[in-house]
Amino acid sequence: MATKRKHVLILGGNFAGLGAAQKIRDHAGTDIDITLIDRKAYLDYIPNIPLEMFEGRDPATTMHMNLIGPLARDGVAFRQAEVVGLDIDARKVLVRPNERPGAVEFAIPYDYLVIALGARLAYDEIEGFAEFGHSVSDAFLANRLIDYLRNDYRGGPIAVGSARFTQGSRGRPPWLKTALAACEGPPVEVSLALAHWLHANSKGSARNITIFTPAPMIAEDAGEKVVAQLLAAASGMGFGYLNNTQGIRRLTSKGIDFLDGRTLEAELKIVFPNWRPHSFLRGLPISDEVGFIVTDLHMRNPDHPEILACGDAAAVTVPKLGAIGHQQADIVGRQIAKDLGKISADKADAPFKPVVVCIGDMGGGKAFYIRADSWFGGETQVLRMGRIPYLQKIAYKEVFFRAGGRVPDWGLPVAEWVSESASK
Repeated sequence: MATKRKHVLILGGNFAGLGAAQKIRDHAGTDIDITLIDRKAYLDYIPNIPLEMFEGRDPATTMHMNLIGPLARDGVAFRQAEVVGLDIDARKVLVRPNERPGAVEFAIPYDYLVIALGARLAYDEIEGFAEFGHSVSDAFLANRLIDYLRNDYRGGPIAVGSARFTQGSRGRPPWLKTALAACEGPPVEVSLALAHWLHANSKGSARNITIFTPAPMIAEDAGEKVVAQLLAAASGMGFGYLNNTQGIRRLTSKGIDFLDGRTLEAELKIVFPNWRPHSFLRGLPISDEVGFIVTDLHMRNPDHPEILACGDAAAVTVPKLGAIGHQQADIVGRQIAKDLGKISADKADAPFKPVVVCIGDMGGGKAFYIRADSWFGGETQVLRMGRIPYLQKIAYKEVFFRAGGRVPDWGLPVAEWVSESASK
């Protein structure tokens, strides 16, 4: 009698979810069924949205990659639906198809569940954002911002920074610190690129911009050495800097009121929100107190090892960074392959060792490159700025799209080596 094939159900189809599907197929082979569910049939290439916007391209046309074709080539079934619930005991996920309105809910069973849904960007928690706020976290917001800069910006002060991040503590490893912002590469990137755009369009300069953070130090995960270099460069260019704001109380027509009682005058408010888990994950036994999925360093939930998580949905993913999700997706693939007897434990059980890798646009064909693990107890802190990191940022996106999201194993190491060697 034939043995029933195991079924892996992956929730989420952006970097971590797509990467997990590909790595499971790579490591586990064809003797397993894989289904990926997402509310949309394309991947958002979020890291390059600001660059596209400031260089005059519409990210809605250049930063969306079709999911269905790349998944089909790897024998992964795609189902477009909204995930609305999870029954852990029955090993079923409740979904509502969303291609057309009015659908009923269905339960989909699984043997393994990979939660890679990312997080909710809680703009709705920022009072006044709809009326007075801007951001760049998707194509809609990016296009709204560039339209304002081109047509309505009057040359006044600009504030760029983050709301406070709500991070859970249950199941957190002792080496993982509490972060006051989810990810501060984007505020730094947008500030630098915007300063170049203002100058190129005769609308201002870095002196118009104040960068703010809820933390004692912006981009704290990059390490004190790197941040000191960034702040020295930013100060020399004329940027303002405001730290320890503790978070955003509200946006107004005149500026930003912070939780520490200070107010910052700003015509333009570019803000990055709190990151919240999806609501159906809160209160589950696999989640921490705010709803992120608790995992060990093999990306498995300790109490339900058939449930794995990678990317921003995982509690251990701090900062919320695409490069970290890429590392975790490979671990997920190896763990499932180990269970199926496809690879040995010594090849599968190397634990998660996070490293911050970030390439941010600076405008004018230049970018900054950061690689650091000091926030996690390591000693690496590397910062390079110039033309080479910019070319790496462009090239990585091109390789990603051409390969249907399949970044070769040498992709990140080569990008690191080139940026660190050629930019010295």
